[in-house]
Amino acid sequence: MRAFTRFSNSHSDHKAVDRKAPTKPRKNASQARSRATIDALVEATARILVREGFEKASTNRIAEVAGVSVGSLYQYFPGKEALVAAVIDRHNEAIMGLVRTALTEIADLPIDKAVRKLVTVAIEAHRINPKLHRVLAEQIPRTGQLRDVEAFNREIQTLVRAYLESRRKEMRKIDPGVATFICVSTIEAVAHNTVLHGAEMLSEKMVKVLVDETTRLVVGYLR
Repeated sequence: MRAFTRFSNSHSDHKAVDRKAPTKPRKNASQARSRATIDALVEATARILVREGFEKASTNRIAEVAGVSVGSLYQYFPGKEALVAAVIDRHNEAIMGLVRTALTEIADLPIDKAVRKLVTVAIEAHRINPKLHRVLAEQIPRTGQLRDVEAFNREIQTLVRAYLESRRKEMRKIDPGVATFICVSTIEAVAHNTVLHGAEMLSEKMVKVLVDETTRLVVGYLR
């Protein structure tokens, strides 16, 4: 999720799209009406991605669902790839808001409590619109957003490493960079796959089991 978000980049046909399709908005919204139009377009794109998939998310369809003209859409976005990129940005920012808060809150906690907090928040973050998350796991390579996702991931790695450095006395002797990579990768994989496996893995009972077992795994590794 990379922002505790893992996205596939295994689709070779995506590379050609990355080179051709612009993913940046044409202009930023400076007025309330413009912001409302952009919000409507981004929200419409997210709904279509979940219900109909990327291939059905044409600019005409997005404009129709948003209740605006296609001409208005093109005033702000060069195409659907840019709209998908905007959906990804908002989704990742929502996730990162939770993660940043958690990483601030664990600063003074011992390792067992800190890891439990991180695992809990990682799963909670992935439960923000899980259907959209599953769709974006396939759409990110199409929009060339991997660079942005990697920036989120580097931020998480830096913050987690700083915490682990502060708790060296509680840990066995291990390179902090390696420890950070393994901890973040493990938590990310569990959280991401929890969402991909569907509703049965998102029940409160199952989430508690996953938090308990992942915490035991990571803490056991660190100590």
